[in-house]
Amino acid sequence: MSGSLLEVQNLDRSYGKVHAVRDLSFTMQRGQITGFVGPNGAGKTTTMRIAATLDVPDGGDVRIDGVSVLVEPRLARLKIGYMADQFHPYPNLDVLQYLDFFARAYGLRGDRRRRTVRSVAEFCGLVEFADRPATGLSKGMGQRLHLAKTLLHDPQLLILDEPAAGLDPRARIEFRALLKELAAAGKGVLISSHILPELGEMCDSVVVIERGQRIVAGTIAEIQRHQELEQAVVARTIGDAAPLQRFLLTQPHVGEVAIDGARLRFAFGGDDEALAGLLAAVVQQGLPIVEFARAEADLEDIFLKTTKGRLQ
Repeated sequence: MSGSLLEVQNLDRSYGKVHAVRDLSFTMQRGQITGFVGPNGAGKTTTMRIAATLDVPDGGDVRIDGVSVLVEPRLARLKIGYMADQFHPYPNLDVLQYLDFFARAYGLRGDRRRRTVRSVAEFCGLVEFADRPATGLSKGMGQRLHLAKTLLHDPQLLILDEPAAGLDPRARIEFRALLKELAAAGKGVLISSHILPELGEMCDSVVVIERGQRIVAGTIAEIQRHQELEQAVVARTIGDAAPLQRFLLTQPHVGEVAIDGARLRFAFGGDDEALAGLLAAVVQQGLPIVEFARAEADLEDIFLKTTKGRLQ
């Protein structure tokens, strides 16, 4: 049995003249949240649908905990929880009835089914909405119900396609906390989203694709290092930051310098030793520096610098 929870192996899929996925490969581990990032039309949903056994590739395979979705799709489905980008609950069912319907569909019976439905509803914060019509929930609570339905059979891998789309800030924060709890419990989470700052805070690793091909994969820090991308540095002065901006623009390894009041953010292509030398030079100039540090890795920067915005 493979050590990886998810293995996408040389995946290929075309729809007529559109080559949606091209020789795509990547892996992820248990307990890991992996962001699946790419422009619209990059092949993210196609890849996720194949992994969820809802589509068949023209070439390649996907393995879930060593099980091929092509050779043993029924067994693979027991290990997968798929949350599509659209949620359409059935009418005439309240929240608990909706969950109970799917628990029955998953083969749960008797006391085990009732305990599972109640436990999942509690985990997703749905108990106080138990008697509310499933079609009458807010967007945020609807996404919680969608996630709860996905968790009923205790899948090892969650495949979530744009789960935070349309949620308000509080709902997104609460949803993110739920996913972190699931990862801490050992589940793998493959999640696509266009809300890159939030994805960067949540994910252990990221896979960036464009026109169906993998561009980069790994942790954000690894991608920055391997792509030799300039890293941002944040600095703050007492008073006017313009003198510091002018000085920085004369120094080696310094790229664009953006100024915002007393704060600056600039691209820096040197190593730690070079950055230490730059700070020493700033101090030697007598500039009143009070903050000087590398900024946190930025998934948006990686996305913009590694993709070209090409559609297919």
